[in-house]
Amino acid sequence: MIRLLLLTALLLIAKAVQAAPLTGEFASIDGGTLNVEDWRGRPVLVVNTASHCGFTGQYDALQKVHETYSERGLVVLAVPSDSFNQELDTAQDVKQFCELNYGITLPMTDITPVKGADAHPFYKAVARQTGFVPQWNFNKILVDSEGTVVATYGASTRPDSAKLLRQIDALLR
Repeated sequence: MIRLLLLTALLLIAKAVQAAPLTGEFASIDGGTLNVEDWRGRPVLVVNTASHCGFTGQYDALQKVHETYSERGLVVLAVPSDSFNQELDTAQDVKQFCELNYGITLPMTDITPVKGADAHPFYKAVARQTGFVPQWNFNKILVDSEGTVVATYGASTRPDSAKLLRQIDALLR
């Protein structure tokens, strides 16, 4: 009986940890910080990006999703990362590259690790809660308005793919 109670308690604790809302701050590419809590009540699409990657062209689609859905409440956050050795050397270089080549106006973080021991706490929390760790650049994490991960996507799923946009639309209702 004690084992059953202990097992039940452990399962309840594990479920509470998995459902805990994501929190934290990112250093902004513009200076200052971007606080995940500031977006509570709004869904957020978080995408780890890189400037020298075969998927870099997805910046166009990210910007389009930002322009299309931000007025309805969606936040699109680009997280430039050198975790896969394909990012420019400085945040200023990344910002300039994205603005000149893709007209990026969506929020962006400073260059941020997304995997391994040095991963940003947001990515560590996502890994703990869902088991998802970015395997490459342009992986996507969709977070609902309460801060809970509702879906993850690999690099081959474009930001403007029908299945991702359906989930975004559902969260914005």
